Amino acid sequence: MIKAVYIHIPFCQNICSYCDFCKLHKNEKWINDYLIELEKEIKQNYKGEKIKTLYIGGGTPSTLNIKELTKLFTIIKIFNLDESPEITFEANPEDLTKEKLEFLKNKINRLSIGVQTFNNNLLKILERKPVDIANIKLAKQYFKNINIDLMYNFNEETTKILEEDIKTILKLDISHISTYSLILEPHTKLYINNYKIQNEDTNNEELINKMLKENGYNHYEISNYAKPNYESKHNLTYWNNENYYGFGLGASGYIENERYENTKNITKYLKGIHKETKHILDKNETMQNEFILGFRKLKGINKQKFKQKYHINIEELEIVKELLNKNQIIEDKTHIYINPKYIYYSNEILINFIDINLHKQ
Repeated sequence: MIKAVYIHIPFCQNICSYCDFCKLHKNEKWINDYLIELEKEIKQNYKGEKIKTLYIGGGTPSTLNIKELTKLFTIIKIFNLDESPEITFEANPEDLTKEKLEFLKNKINRLSIGVQTFNNNLLKILERKPVDIANIKLAKQYFKNINIDLMYNFNEETTKILEEDIKTILKLDISHISTYSLILEPHTKLYINNYKIQNEDTNNEELINKMLKENGYNHYEISNYAKPNYESKHNLTYWNNENYYGFGLGASGYIENERYENTKNITKYLKGIHKETKHILDKNETMQNEFILGFRKLKGINKQKFKQKYHINIEELEIVKELLNKNQIIEDKTHIYINPKYIYYSNEILINFIDINLHKQ
């Protein structure tokens, strides 16, 4: 069953080292042409399923002007939305003007703000503008369900800087926090300039975890924290290994055992050449993904649902027995999950489920 949609709006005014599409930001013709092609792609592929979560991300869709946003939300009317869908919209802090918030207030119910850090020196490294906290406070007048992205592990970052970032978020009383360790993506400015990040250890993660949990946040996924009932329904679709549509330049999707990625070439996309790669997963690959994605959740994998999907008792798999014996994963009556002691070393556990034949277990 397909119940989630991701729409990629690849326009960004920040040359932030992570976006390949910044050059599109000021090209009004390309933006208009892109929205026209986006509508065509959706109409060609969407089969009319009831949609429970819709995520509009980027790039940054908030860089679009009101006319362009009006066109975008006209396109979104194509979807058969659930009676109470979760609709998320990504935004830059500087785009949170009263005009745009007024426009969005009856069209979305979840706002994701790409803050990254409140420290101006770290923002300069990302070539981002200083964060105007007043804009976030204004957004809170319109939306209760708000996520803030928090990035850490800058080489110049001290424990005090990270603490101050967390304290600022806590003062703002934000309902959801996504945390990201800074990584260097090939072909980006930081990568090309050989920027150094902090040596990987768990001190920053442990600090984040301690401060947020002490203030009432539920650590429900390795990188995500939420106040009660504010977990991201859309992201849980990914971690539950469920099907979802991906539309737009560079978007990816997972439909009927096919994982696909759209082209990142704007010229190709505007010519109607949408998909770049696709791969049909066999049952074994699907099961591997069930573990790799499911173990990102602190609650882990529901044993009964696993059996319903694969007709196998999860505890009978040899690799599961082995990891249980090592106490790297543990189980309760309903779930099996990574031992909290190893949550920040989870990659060492997840690697066990890559290139393994689970059927011969």
